[in-house]
Amino acid sequence: MDKISVLGLIFGISAIVLGQLMEGGHIASLLQPTAFFIVIGGTLGAVMLQSPVSVFLAGMRMAAWVFVPPVLLPHRLIEQTTQWSQIARKEGLLALEAQVNLLSDPFMKKGLQLLVDGAEPDRLRDVLEVEISSFEGKLKMAARVWEAAGGYAPTIGILGAVLGLIQVMENLSDPSRLGAGIAVAFVATIYGVGSANLIFLPIGKKLMANIARMVVMREMFVDGLVGIANGDNPRVIESRLQGYLV
Repeated sequence: MDKISVLGLIFGISAIVLGQLMEGGHIASLLQPTAFFIVIGGTLGAVMLQSPVSVFLAGMRMAAWVFVPPVLLPHRLIEQTTQWSQIARKEGLLALEAQVNLLSDPFMKKGLQLLVDGAEPDRLRDVLEVEISSFEGKLKMAARVWEAAGGYAPTIGILGAVLGLIQVMENLSDPSRLGAGIAVAFVATIYGVGSANLIFLPIGKKLMANIARMVVMREMFVDGLVGIANGDNPRVIESRLQGYLV
């Protein structure tokens, strides 16, 4: 569980609500179902319109990474790669074939199999970097669903404000209905700007950070395999991979 994400979301929303109370307002005035439906529904529709189904669904599923990020074990990867380099140095690359079936990650399994098959270091790097590029591109495309939502929400909020003002103008002769229209107008703007800057954009940025960490892990793996293919000393390989850690 990423505790800082949970804390940040709670703190951000609480600050706005507390500010409303400190100004003498009421929480109930921020609860406008009509404004919520306009902003969230309109934003969702705009994002769905711009995204293929697979990308949209992937982006929705990735939102869980904000609170439960993918488990990455860089130290374990360095230890494992160093062990492989020691085996290859003593017994040859073919001795690593027994390690291939122990891997569950398809990318790692493919990379180690290429190494066992005697792929040249440059060719090995080229093949795996194409995989990394494709992997990164797909994940970033899904994460941009949230960044897109952050771009649309404020504009949809303004649209909701205009709709509220239209209602006000249509009911100038009935003062009892003016309050509801004005409330929808202002709260829709709050929902649009608030959801974009407190939820959608931060989620997009956090997902991009997680993706960057996952890509670094794969680059570490490739660098380690290339080192083994070149016959580098295990300590040299370990030291180079340690440089990826921050």
